[in-house]
Amino acid sequence: MVAGNAENRPLVSRGFFADASNFELRYVQDYERIKEIVSALRAVDYRIVLTNGSFDILHEGHSMYLEACRGFGDFLIVGIDSDEKIRARKGPHRPAVPEIERLRMVTHQRGVGLVTLKHLNRPKWELIKAVRPDVLVATAETYTPAEIEELESHYCGEVRVLERMATISTSARLRRIQLGLAEPEPRVTADR
Repeated sequence: MVAGNAENRPLVSRGFFADASNFELRYVQDYERIKEIVSALRAVDYRIVLTNGSFDILHEGHSMYLEACRGFGDFLIVGIDSDEKIRARKGPHRPAVPEIERLRMVTHQRGVGLVTLKHLNRPKWELIKAVRPDVLVATAETYTPAEIEELESHYCGEVRVLERMATISTSARLRRIQLGLAEPEPRVTADR
């Protein structure tokens, strides 16, 4: 093998499990294709984890959240809200970052195996029903206790609820930027 020659590198450098983002492979639009990938991963006893979100203006809290999600299994799938879906929920001036860039940024996060878009006006829990994850990870605001019970009895092995990990939300950060306010100086600690 010649150092620096991509053609002679092991396949793992170019697949789902590579360090590189491999966006063309990891961004899967078709939920039927995602089902096929999940089936192949389950055939080799992989524990599938699913989470969803906007990931607008990717920040430290997002990275920590995705790392925690990945810790619940072997392969992490991330459903990312489309621009249209975010505008419907947060208003006409959002998202701050277009969906293609958000998709690419999330594929660069260590531990993310696959990303897909979640579109507005699609059937409830469409991605969850397609993936049927072993673990569905969400924040406390995402599902009611009754919804968690329904999800666990019909569509996934378990729902794990994580607290928000950011010290500031994307919306709050955008307000600070619009007002011309500096970010508070973070204290560097060993765990961050």
